[in-house]
Amino acid sequence: MQGSPRAVGMDVAKWTGKVVRQFVRERFGRELSSRNLSCQVPLANYLHRLGFVHKRPKKRLLKANAQKRKAFVGVYAHLRAAAAAKGARILFVDEAHFRADVDLRAQSVLRGQPALVETTSPRRGEKACYYPAVCLETGEVDAMTVLGNTKAETSVAFLRQLRAKYAEPLIIIWDNGPAHHGPEIRAYLSTPGLNIRLVALPGYSPDFNSDGAIWQWAREEATANTCFGIADRVRERVDAFFATLVERTTQVKQRCRRALQAQADALAAATGQMCVEMNHVDLNLRSV
Repeated sequence: MQGSPRAVGMDVAKWTGKVVRQFVRERFGRELSSRNLSCQVPLANYLHRLGFVHKRPKKRLLKANAQKRKAFVGVYAHLRAAAAAKGARILFVDEAHFRADVDLRAQSVLRGQPALVETTSPRRGEKACYYPAVCLETGEVDAMTVLGNTKAETSVAFLRQLRAKYAEPLIIIWDNGPAHHGPEIRAYLSTPGLNIRLVALPGYSPDFNSDGAIWQWAREEATANTCFGIADRVRERVDAFFATLVERTTQVKQRCRRALQAQADALAAATGQMCVEMNHVDLNLRSV
């Protein structure tokens, strides 16, 4: 029960009452009553007695390098200490894409009624693209709408927006996506007195990017179970959501705190110091 049915040779993806009955029949030669395991509630009761709880799974990133992830925790702890000492601002940045078709989310319906959401099946290219950035220390969120797809040119535009808004030095933490590399970014980084430091997350570590929580939040409140049909209507709803975050900084801090922050706190407590030795290479003109 702690794995999928495929782990025991059954070609289905999820345990259900029917699959449990089939497994018991094939493995032990015993027949369970369909009345006892014909629906989810009795099966859940059996599992509860055995100590199981119902959880939505999270991805375990098999391609992620555990050593690099562990090293980055030290990098982040150092960055926080350095930012506090120098008055710099740390911003987590990533791209977000909201499609005009339905973003399905669980919802409550009357027992026996299907959960259905109407859709006009808009094309996949009908979407609204954004650059959100979140500062965990202040709870501020910045966003920029992108018409079309994100690329190096749009990344530079967002960096310019952030640079124009904040006077202090900026530390931008983002992934190594293709939109974060290219001649446009190299040219921008060569600007005299720019005072922006780009730091790359370790590969396959979206769970380290606090900005991802903003995506999920927007989908919960703004786009869940709604077919907008066209990108302009998506942008209207998502823009309105971002506008509400100005007054919700406390919630932003709570929602966007992730495993990276907890691990960095634990590391700082264990080492008894705010700064740890850095073993990480920032993005520079050559690497972007």
